[in-house]
Amino acid sequence: MKVQDAVKQAQKRAGLSAKQPDLPAQSLLELWNQAVTDSNQSPAYTCLGQTLSYGEVDQLARRVASHFQKQLKLVPGDRIAVQLPNLIQYPVVVIAAWKLGLVVVNTNPMYTVRELVHQFNDANVKAVVVLDTFYETLTQALPSTNIEHVVVTRPIDLLPQPRQTLLKVAMTLLGKRPSLPKGDWIAFPKLLTGSSNYSVHRAKLDDITALQYTGGTTGASKGVMLTQKTIMSNVAQSLDVISNLDNPIQYATTVAPLPLYHIYAFSLCLGLMPATRGHSVLIPDPRNIPQFVSVIKNIKFDIFCGLNSLFVALMQNRDFLRLDFSNLNLTLSGGMALMDSVARDWQRVTGCVIAEGYGMTESSPVISMNPPGYEKIGCAGIPIAGTEIKVVNESGVEQDVDGIGELCVRGDQVMAGYWGREEQTAEVIIDGWLHTGDIVKVDEEGYIKIVDRLKDMIIVSGFNVYPNELEQALTLHPDVAQCAAIGVADDKAGEVVKMFVVSTNPNLNSDHVIAFCKEHMAGYKVPKFVEFRDELPMTNVGKVLRKDLKAEEKAKAA
Repeated sequence: MKVQDAVKQAQKRAGLSAKQPDLPAQSLLELWNQAVTDSNQSPAYTCLGQTLSYGEVDQLARRVASHFQKQLKLVPGDRIAVQLPNLIQYPVVVIAAWKLGLVVVNTNPMYTVRELVHQFNDANVKAVVVLDTFYETLTQALPSTNIEHVVVTRPIDLLPQPRQTLLKVAMTLLGKRPSLPKGDWIAFPKLLTGSSNYSVHRAKLDDITALQYTGGTTGASKGVMLTQKTIMSNVAQSLDVISNLDNPIQYATTVAPLPLYHIYAFSLCLGLMPATRGHSVLIPDPRNIPQFVSVIKNIKFDIFCGLNSLFVALMQNRDFLRLDFSNLNLTLSGGMALMDSVARDWQRVTGCVIAEGYGMTESSPVISMNPPGYEKIGCAGIPIAGTEIKVVNESGVEQDVDGIGELCVRGDQVMAGYWGREEQTAEVIIDGWLHTGDIVKVDEEGYIKIVDRLKDMIIVSGFNVYPNELEQALTLHPDVAQCAAIGVADDKAGEVVKMFVVSTNPNLNSDHVIAFCKEHMAGYKVPKFVEFRDELPMTNVGKVLRKDLKAEEKAKAA
């Protein structure tokens, strides 16, 4: 049986459309405006104990847009970086950017100076909105960039008075409020003091709305060009899947702990939720499980968005196990492989089956989902509406059902390409097909199962980690002659990084290597294990054989 035939049968069986659904709007701003018009008083976002309606968020975004346009002189097409955790300021800034036709560059706030410089220069970022906690790191990067405007915000900036003042005093006394040096930056509250008048930008479907940085299937971080059409198409496709839920999805409350700078949460909270007039409960620090649980314990949530490592951590918390899950109608999982045991435990604890999905930044991001009522544990679901797939072997020959090969995808959600990298775009989009770099097989029921990754990318708690980038960073150490990074299995994170090192200094140890890595890369990229070798396995032309190192690790674990 042909793969696409199995997929069409699966879509029909689950009540999904085979064709691309109509777009709910012609732009993300139009979609947002629809929600503001008909659901002005409905809750849009909750964070730090504060809930703002669609109308209230829009009013804040209007003021920010006015300041951006009139004071900072930002114009359509300018890139603005958002370097924030999950705070209401995030959607406010993004919606303001939509109003002006700015291109959003989502930035991990934990990035090191080196990582910030690369991303900001590659995108030619003109302005950045950053949390005060990360301002010092940003200042070290600024001299090596072309950034003209810096806006600094504190977590409490949108809280009402007198609560904001009381918290400000308490945080200062506890030493938890970073003191900012004098500098050429703008305090976020200043953006809200002016008028809300601005000239709105009418976006076209082919306009780039976000540059989402990823290593793709290999190599240094690249900006994925996501257009109004690619994201809106993916929103429409996702709506087609969840429309089959027993309970209406309109006005649902979603727990959103995954970072908004990740395409998975960005598309959910700023695309799918406005489309359904949904309410997103933003969690700024999901690693603080006790605080996380205390935030949601009194909320009747309908949807929970997570990934394997987060599900594990939550189910180890006694207070979480006591929560009321009676409203929970849909649990979404993506970003990393879902372990079968975790899926079973979650269903036992919450009474809700996890709907695992699969996607990538280059596809805005969803490619396949397990439709509600048709979940198959251990599989990445079936392709969503309007998504064609094929499986090809190393020679490019298309495989039938149960054949193993690289997954290729075609659909309106596929990116416009990599920013400024035509050659690398041509390497992954061939004849209209996105080559994902993932090795899969599709069964007779049309479900995709991820077998392995074509490249050596490591996924740590849902975040892509690229060995080349890590190795380039570590070889800056004067005592490191060679190194190689691989992913090793981890029950909680899915994978963690192991680094093999050939050193010129016999006194160099694991602690030294890890400390150096912490200075030069984000925390989730830092190796958990370091092994010193006299030499590394090489090809005849001197390329490190990571696959041999992986095979050795698998043999040890067996």
